[in-house]
Amino acid sequence: MASLQSPEFLTSCFLIVVVTILIKQLLLAPRKRAASPSLPRPRGLPLIGNLHQLGTLPHRSLAALAARHAAPLMLLRLGSVPTLVVSSADAARTLFQANDRALSGRPAMYAATRLSYGLQSISFAPHGAFWRAARRACLSELLGAPRVRGFREAREREAAALMAAVTGESAAGSPVNLTDMVAAASSKIVRRVAFGDDGSIDHRAALGETQMLLGAFWVADYLPSLRWLDALRGLRRRLERCFHQLDALYERVINDHLNKRKTSDEEDLVDVLLRLHGDPAHRSTLSSRSQIKGILTDMFIAGTDTLAATVQWAMTELVRNPGVLAKAQHEVRRVVGDKDMVREADLPGLHYLKLVIKETLRLHPAAPLLVPRETTESCTLHGHEIPAKTRVLINASAIHTDRGAWGPDAERFVPERHDAATAASSVAERVDAGDDDNLVRPYSWHDGFALLPFGVGRRSCPGVPFATAVVELLLANLLFCFDWRAPPGGEVDVEEETGLTVHKKNPLVLIANKRKESQGRHALPPTGAPANRAPGAPDRARPTP
Repeated sequence: MASLQSPEFLTSCFLIVVVTILIKQLLLAPRKRAASPSLPRPRGLPLIGNLHQLGTLPHRSLAALAARHAAPLMLLRLGSVPTLVVSSADAARTLFQANDRALSGRPAMYAATRLSYGLQSISFAPHGAFWRAARRACLSELLGAPRVRGFREAREREAAALMAAVTGESAAGSPVNLTDMVAAASSKIVRRVAFGDDGSIDHRAALGETQMLLGAFWVADYLPSLRWLDALRGLRRRLERCFHQLDALYERVINDHLNKRKTSDEEDLVDVLLRLHGDPAHRSTLSSRSQIKGILTDMFIAGTDTLAATVQWAMTELVRNPGVLAKAQHEVRRVVGDKDMVREADLPGLHYLKLVIKETLRLHPAAPLLVPRETTESCTLHGHEIPAKTRVLINASAIHTDRGAWGPDAERFVPERHDAATAASSVAERVDAGDDDNLVRPYSWHDGFALLPFGVGRRSCPGVPFATAVVELLLANLLFCFDWRAPPGGEVDVEEETGLTVHKKNPLVLIANKRKESQGRHALPPTGAPANRAPGAPDRARPTP
């Protein structure tokens, strides 16, 4: 849940408590019960409810709270907002199999509303005609398989540039800051695909500020009567400044596309959106520049950060688990052979690499609380009514380490656990222009409810094909071209830092040695028994909630 994942959270909660003491009439106001009291409902404080229990890592704190109350489904009150928290695979299955439509709403979060031009984006739009039309256009024109294949050259070009950058840094004898390099590469890929950017667009300041604001704690989202505190904290002023910077960037990009003569038949996403803007069939979806900009915000903000975080977490876990690293490198070097780099045509043969990525997304989902849902109508759960306008948090981090679904070793990095599930599941991609129920579904990994890095149901992420193509290509090339290890005396940790996306708290700095032709032919570790940890290395360190 992006708005809760901010270092400012505890300070804000303290400020709210102080204001609460001064505003006695708010304490005396009647409080509504959000739903049936028979579901577990941890006790909260006056006015702020359970906000103080979220800590600096909300997904960890909520998982601990659910475990303490033995409550895979529990009701909280976050400020004045009734909130249902889902923390196990069985609970997610029970909830969504019967209530997917009722759970398809989005709350109007303050920063997201402004930055998406009044909720005119696929991620934040309320469930309705605009969202259905925009999502369908996105799936068929922007992020469908043919369009993703069309961006292959751009991805391969930036992957080659990343390998050259790592080569230059490692040749100088310096450790490689893989965090910075992967972030730069993913940003270039998204900019090139979205804007056709040749490197002339300076977007870094606007992107960083946007991610901070979307990940900040906004009092208005939980205590509307105290929304003026956001102005006192300077957040509103920063939001307006950031919005106008982004708007100027989008205006420049759109005008450049309208005014410049095309020198290539290759369309970027702005070209596609402008073409749809002029198509009478899409007038209701893309009738204004604001709607185009709202969808660009989805692509630009959501894509850049999540791609980089996933590659960084994958490399973190591989270096921490040398047996898995050796097995993944053996496969990619065997499949690719004597080529200079991995091409996208090689990716279908990299079966074990895909298992590594699945396991990375299981233990390190980019958005561990996904994007908040909101019930559009009342629904029934275990015979108890959940009212409309109840916020719903899906704790993917807790679900992904649910021992009931993943076994007693759920905290360990074991890619082989997905092998049987891969044979039994498949990607169900169905598009029917006439029925909302037949939109593209997420990857049906491990029955579709135990592994939810891209969400679930109608509001699942439509960018899965593009995201997986980028992550697979970058990771495969890093493994193919270099041998990796931690710096002498250094330790690769898994400490987290929350924001719009959960990143490593400390940069991933590694030693990279250019692969020699004789390497890559080492013995393959036995299937199902990887050396999951270097001798003497500590167990996985989980952050304290």
